[in-house]
Amino acid sequence: MASIDIHIIQSVPPSNINRDDNGSPKTAVYGGTRRARVSSQAWKRAVRDSYGSLLDLSELGTRTKRAAELIADRIEKLQPGTTREDALRGAWGALAGLKLKEEKARKSKADTEPKPSTTQYLVFFSHPQLDKLAELALQHDLGAVPPREAKAAVQQDHGISLALFGRMVADDPELNVDASVQVAHALSTHAVDPEFDFYTAVDDHNPNEETGAGMMGTIEFNSSTMYRYATISLDGLNKTLGDADATARAVEAFLKGFVTAMPSGKQNTFANGTLPHGVVVTARRGQGVNLVGAFEEAVPVSDSGYIAKSCEALTRHATELDDAFGDSPIATWVLRVGESAAPLEKLGDVVSLSTMIQEVGNHVRDTVGAPK
Repeated sequence: MASIDIHIIQSVPPSNINRDDNGSPKTAVYGGTRRARVSSQAWKRAVRDSYGSLLDLSELGTRTKRAAELIADRIEKLQPGTTREDALRGAWGALAGLKLKEEKARKSKADTEPKPSTTQYLVFFSHPQLDKLAELALQHDLGAVPPREAKAAVQQDHGISLALFGRMVADDPELNVDASVQVAHALSTHAVDPEFDFYTAVDDHNPNEETGAGMMGTIEFNSSTMYRYATISLDGLNKTLGDADATARAVEAFLKGFVTAMPSGKQNTFANGTLPHGVVVTARRGQGVNLVGAFEEAVPVSDSGYIAKSCEALTRHATELDDAFGDSPIATWVLRVGESAAPLEKLGDVVSLSTMIQEVGNHVRDTVGAPK
């Protein structure tokens, strides 16, 4: 069993990048104090969105309820002249072989055209799997595709994004793909209080005699220094992909995406896109180790901010855990920005992001490609 752990200390200015059902920034109580929180789903989505510039389309996938439309698009491309109605019929014939039921869309009074049907829940497909389902639909004259053939099409060619994030199909567990990556909810290392921005907007075409705002409102926000964590199961990832080089490239892409991507919530309002001050990547023989316990006691406010104290706490906790459990990482890479993150140097070799990605990738190739 082998894993790659990613630990990040990142300062985020006033922002609302992940909202709850009331529009407020998400929070959690940890160690008895209220913390800023960003859900794992939000950051995973940001990472997946970053893959367009990192990986080939054949290695990517899409999580959607509208798979029938994507398959129909492929059918029309493979067999020009096919009507949209026939293409959709063939697409649903392929999806029915996976026990995915068609859910008719409700039409409102405002709709001038019927809305397309969808599956009952989101399903993750790789692009090669969608291609294969379209080919099967044509082979069966746009009728029903036998379940055995439909299942075989989506039990191979998973690609990197699907291998990393997994797939769950409630109606048929045989189609499930175990996720190889786990992402923790990001938490502020310190206590956080909500703040409110009262704003007004002026109508540019107001007559001169009219004064006052055309619109006003309030936006809740906070700012924080966050601890972020993710772990990748190399054994699980390699089992799904079946190739050491593909496994390494998957880790490299996830590492770059997780370090550099930022959820897009309220970006136009706050322009809060930052990069981490500190990144620690560890290679372990066993399961990953989340170091959030370093911040169970909230980092106190100081004149120098939170980054230095957070990096000190993370370094101290990681060292004490290694000493207590005798489970030191095989290798550790550290990226740091500025003197405030200097304490992290005690954990491993300081490298740039590009060097970190290259060396971690080489480690993965050597690990999963080595004889058992």
